[in-house]
Amino acid sequence: MNILGLNYIFHDSSACVVADGELLVAVEDERMTGDKHSQKFPERAIESCLARSGLKASDIDHIAISFNPKKHVVTKALYAASLHRAAGSFISYEFLRLRARQKAFWSWYNRTWDRRGARPEVHFIDHHLSHIGGSYFVSPFDEAALLSIDGWGEWSTTWLGYAKGRKLQAFGESLFPHSLGCFYSAATEFCGFKPNYDEGKTMGLAPCGDPERFYDKAKSLVRISAAGEIELDLSLFDFPQVTGRFCNDAFYQAFGAPRKRGAPFEDHHRDVAAAFQRVIEKSILQLCRVLEKKTGTRNLVLAGGVSLNSVANGRVIRETQFKNIYVMPGAGDNGTCIGAAYYLYNGLLKGEKRYHHEHPYIGTEHTNEAIEDALRRSKVAYRRSADVCAETASILRKGKIVAWFQGKMEFGPRSLGGRSILADPTLPGMKDKINAEVKHRESFRPFAPSITAEDVSKFFDFSGESPFMLMVCDVLPDKQALLPAITHVDGTARLQTVSATSSRRYYGLIKEFEKLSGIPIILNTSFNIMDQPIIESPLNAIRCFFSTGLDVLVIGDFIVEKTPMAVGDTPVVLPASPKRAPASFETASAANRSDAQLDTIS
Repeated sequence: MNILGLNYIFHDSSACVVADGELLVAVEDERMTGDKHSQKFPERAIESCLARSGLKASDIDHIAISFNPKKHVVTKALYAASLHRAAGSFISYEFLRLRARQKAFWSWYNRTWDRRGARPEVHFIDHHLSHIGGSYFVSPFDEAALLSIDGWGEWSTTWLGYAKGRKLQAFGESLFPHSLGCFYSAATEFCGFKPNYDEGKTMGLAPCGDPERFYDKAKSLVRISAAGEIELDLSLFDFPQVTGRFCNDAFYQAFGAPRKRGAPFEDHHRDVAAAFQRVIEKSILQLCRVLEKKTGTRNLVLAGGVSLNSVANGRVIRETQFKNIYVMPGAGDNGTCIGAAYYLYNGLLKGEKRYHHEHPYIGTEHTNEAIEDALRRSKVAYRRSADVCAETASILRKGKIVAWFQGKMEFGPRSLGGRSILADPTLPGMKDKINAEVKHRESFRPFAPSITAEDVSKFFDFSGESPFMLMVCDVLPDKQALLPAITHVDGTARLQTVSATSSRRYYGLIKEFEKLSGIPIILNTSFNIMDQPIIESPLNAIRCFFSTGLDVLVIGDFIVEKTPMAVGDTPVVLPASPKRAPASFETASAANRSDAQLDTIS
């Protein structure tokens, strides 16, 4: 049985293929098109999934879509009527936008399968069941408490429940406009970031502020009942009208003038981020305690975009009875293609629960032959390394910044050793250098450590595993000065644990770096620049490398440098690498355009 899972209704369009319960491949459309957080129908991602899985469209038996267009239709219509003159933008977003999305799907469906022949059955899965049900079915648990929090799906914003075996039990849900996700997005907008997309920046800014200054005001906006139902004081928010704004003038009167994008941060911006972060943490803890009382289990599955708040996740594991927590790497809408497919397979079609989504490397992959072809076409110097891990470790130890392009691509918003930028975490100026010269992003934003799983407790106040970089913990006090490039201003770090079974080459690199430095840790950030998707193809990797302050590109078995390379036993192929990008990809904006858009290199 072959299932094609799709997400395309909201943002982060994506596709996956599940064959007889096994996840073969999952691809985010942004990686194929260069359109970050793509909201388009993911035709390119579908094509990639079919090609990578070795299937044809005729092999697909079912299509699972992570949205149910028939759910809450009457509720939405009544809500629109209640808005009176303000109903226009709401109707445009909730009805006309959905109609356009569905039109794109059915147009593709009818072009792909003949009306007179066999066609896959289409299933529309509730959005939060795609989040939480799918996450549970790929977790290592046979029973767990379930919590899904995001902006909103069809109408639900928060969903609480319990699962055992293949059965899911709902305890309750909160409905729009009472949304913790939108509450936090309002702070994101206030701080000059893009709501629905830049909440990670708000989380990173929060430790720079004083949470006490605005905490009481922020806390007064959120009430949670004993049953776990959310109620917001909506008087300070504009998002209930879906106008495109999250904050209204009353919000500014309460908290001060908002920051314009690109303007300097003022103290009150940092303090608002800190206060709203504290409220979201305490709200999640309160919901978890509702689940503690109802379930008694020590297993918890978190899902939805708010579960990407790794600071809150860290508090959950420290401060609740839940000691086994699973958050899938694509916890936001991107992962609902996987969730819809597995809710269909396990929950509705009663397939056996046997797949565990334990690593994120389920995306596209490029052979050494394809990589070398891209290098030759780009007319840059390169060489094949006899020992990629040992040589890269030596380069890192010399203070170089390395772009690392290896194996299958990660699925989800975090680079986890497949498409990463790497550096030595012990160098004091490294964080500022990468933010300014490579990522071109805000200076306060921290970088994460990748550490061998067996060594975690030697450096961090954490036990267990965090393979998807979705837990924040304290760096041990006596190790903070040793690790300045990955220690945030509050002494924390967003941790990734790496094992030999999940990523043999990346694990091998960290072990080689440990031989030279005594530290089994590497600074890891995503291989992209600000506001661009993570690099997918060899050509895009080369473009990004030459349009930023990266020093070395390690791509497959090959190494490219911007400075002249010593010629050893292996020959240098083609003329010496230019220090600037070849004209075909001179600008940073070209770094993430698709190969089809920039396929002029010969």
